[in-house]
Amino acid sequence: MTEKINIVTLGCEKNLVDSEIMSGLVHERGYTLVDEKEEATVIIVNTCGFIDEAKEQSVNTILELAELKETAKLKALIVSGCLTQRYKEQLMDEMPEIDGIVGTGDFHNIVQIVDEAVRGSRPVWVGNPVFNYEEALPRKVSTPRYTTYVKIAEGCDNNCTFCSIPIMRGAFRSRSMESIVAEVETLAAQGVKEISLIAQDSTNYGTDLYDGFKLPELLNRVSEVEGIEWVRLHYAYPGFFTDELIRTMADNPKICKYVDMPLQHSEDAILKRMRRPGRQQDIRSLVKRIREMIPGVSLRTSIIVGFPGETEEDFERLCDFVREIGFDRLGVFTYSNEEGTPASRLPDQVPEEVKEWRANTLMELQRQLTSDRGSRYVGQVLDVLVERYDGRSDVYIGRSQYDAPEIDGEVFVRGSNVSIGEITKVRITHAFEYDLSGEEHQ
Repeated sequence: MTEKINIVTLGCEKNLVDSEIMSGLVHERGYTLVDEKEEATVIIVNTCGFIDEAKEQSVNTILELAELKETAKLKALIVSGCLTQRYKEQLMDEMPEIDGIVGTGDFHNIVQIVDEAVRGSRPVWVGNPVFNYEEALPRKVSTPRYTTYVKIAEGCDNNCTFCSIPIMRGAFRSRSMESIVAEVETLAAQGVKEISLIAQDSTNYGTDLYDGFKLPELLNRVSEVEGIEWVRLHYAYPGFFTDELIRTMADNPKICKYVDMPLQHSEDAILKRMRRPGRQQDIRSLVKRIREMIPGVSLRTSIIVGFPGETEEDFERLCDFVREIGFDRLGVFTYSNEEGTPASRLPDQVPEEVKEWRANTLMELQRQLTSDRGSRYVGQVLDVLVERYDGRSDVYIGRSQYDAPEIDGEVFVRGSNVSIGEITKVRITHAFEYDLSGEEHQ
């Protein structure tokens, strides 16, 4: 009997790409991919283990899906991803519901793992996370046909004190430029128009393979692929954001004027404890250069509140910093005490209720800032990638180059000459308000 496989992806876009490669591998093997979990004989859960909330979600998902062994057709439940890379012994010892696990450096062996799990051998494939996939691996893209993600590097060498990514994903390692461009060419031939380049540290791209920072060259080469209209950059580490990169983003019309740059905090004492590059003066200078050299740029960042030693005064100055800079988008995380990281051993841990209050306060502040920033587009004509049609409201819904898929704002479009998956020019007539649930609409 041919196995029917369902893959559940938790966590970030990097996990999504890994799941799409596993989908391609099992499909190539002759297995059937199914969307309905109740139809699956094998389920693969690709987990996230970055923070406590993500780990809890992963464990709950595993337990929930395991019930399908009694109520549906499930024969084998396989767990992959960051959680398995970090906690393989605990998972296999404490969760008999799991029939096999695979780490972040071994998922390309998923076909053999499925075969072994179905036979009942409970395989464990968790080695050192040194694998770096190339475009030759099959991949079944699960995003809409016009947009997708391309991973340009794996791992991270920055060793921020709060972060467990190096533990789960290993050292930084770039893919070759030829590999990336070849994959983009394949995707463009399938109809993809928007490429979002992702890595844990994208601005460091190429330093381990070539003679310096090669992200500007990569951006230009990807933009030259026929059929690609937008190239979007994610996870730009501020310490490596060079003036050459800024000029490349400013000069190349296909590169989205969108900077996703996690800053994590503003205060020098906290940045030092986090082991982040530079200090507040450097951040302000970098943001000023980006805005001067890329007019109209949209800035997204992420902030961690409640880091060990963060005082009420630190938080108040952080709020002042956010007001002054005026980020277009901002995500807030409460500090998660991750075992094995240097920050977990720091004194002056902040109580959970204080972390939550600070996160809610900062998001309330950002709500108004985002609304104010969005209003500047009123009266402008923007290129909008149309993504879907809402029949109840009789409007098309899409995104501008200033909005990343799923996490940022949307543009509501009325008109007859509109096609899903195409980029069309839209005059912005008014801006809606941003709400605290994370929904943003223009």
